[in-house]
Amino acid sequence: MKIATFAVFAIATMLSGCASVTPTSIVDSPRTARPLTTEQMQVKPTSGAIYQGGNFRPIFEDRRARQVGDVLTLVITERTTANKAGTNSANKTSAVSIGLPKPLQGTFGNPLAINNNNSFSGADNQTASNAFTGTMGITVVEVLPNGNLIVAGEKQVGMNKGVEFIRFSGMVNPDNIVTGNTVSSTAVADARVEYRTSSQVDKAEVASMVSRFFQSILPF
Repeated sequence: MKIATFAVFAIATMLSGCASVTPTSIVDSPRTARPLTTEQMQVKPTSGAIYQGGNFRPIFEDRRARQVGDVLTLVITERTTANKAGTNSANKTSAVSIGLPKPLQGTFGNPLAINNNNSFSGADNQTASNAFTGTMGITVVEVLPNGNLIVAGEKQVGMNKGVEFIRFSGMVNPDNIVTGNTVSSTAVADARVEYRTSSQVDKAEVASMVSRFFQSILPF
């Protein structure tokens, strides 16, 4: 009975190890934030006054994100291209001449010559290209002392075969926010853009724990 129980436990452990591991997210910061209340703002409200410094918006300026909880539109235009080319060649020639005793000169000749020639030539050309475009809304989660905005956001799209996740975080200079309260992903510092799905295809691309274990110890 104990042997059977142990066998069942061992099989269950092995099967669980064959399961794929969910990929970890590279966006580890909070992906949304609520607007600050009046008590939380650094600018104290002026009692009885119409003008409030904490809610100041320039008249001749579009409404743009500048405070915690404000939303702006992110335009994702990520394109990367990498090319690598290289050539390698080597050539080695060697010659050896050996004098032989007279009894052997009639058979092999004198002197005995040995020639060796080794040559190698190789070429490598690699090209990688990636493109990611789209739009999504992001939220200001923190305002730095110099005025830069820490932004983050997440977009989920449910489909019949799973859910698509688009996650983003980074730091935005308010001067890079253009008309329409939009900012390009290429103008965001420390940007982290992540695209995942909950479909079986995404899970199949990640090797299981058991597969990674055997791949790490196999010499080929």
